[in-house]
Amino acid sequence: MIHSIDNYWLDNAIRLESPNCDHRDDENDISLIVIHCISLPPGVFENNYIDQLFTNCLDPTEHPYFKDIHRLTVSAHIVIRRTGKITQYVPFNKRAWHAGQSCYKGRTCCNDFSIGIELEGMDNGLYTSAQYRQLTEISVALLKNYVNLSPEHITGHSDIAPGRKLDPGPGFDWNRFHEMLSEKLTG
Repeated sequence: MIHSIDNYWLDNAIRLESPNCDHRDDENDISLIVIHCISLPPGVFENNYIDQLFTNCLDPTEHPYFKDIHRLTVSAHIVIRRTGKITQYVPFNKRAWHAGQSCYKGRTCCNDFSIGIELEGMDNGLYTSAQYRQLTEISVALLKNYVNLSPEHITGHSDIAPGRKLDPGPGFDWNRFHEMLSEKLTG
């Protein structure tokens, strides 16, 4: 599936706007893609809890794990479900709140200049073929639309917040992703 971006939103994605975002200081300084993983509760997939977390609607009585996280004000630009379904929460010209305290090649506050993509999964688990396909297609669309992005500036949350974050984890096959991305960009 080929994606395009229209007015900062990815086509073919479910659009569910999150209040957990703000304006970037420089909308032209989108120069990093950060790959994350998420599941709520941990290890449970294919439910609406991620949507609820990113829209501040998570009910703390639904699961014991939610008591500690239901008041977090976090978001990502995109979530790719295990089935390949895509939801976009924040337009690309705005700053999503996904990276937290972070540093990439000497630049701190990665939310300022990055796009955050969450894969439904766990940092110690594997990801699906549908997720790799969608991540590749979305990355190609982003690379075509934002001149400061490059394949060399796609990284994991663990790389910008070492010691604090582990995602997307050892189950994410970076070689597979880079090969797929290279094929799409040159083919």
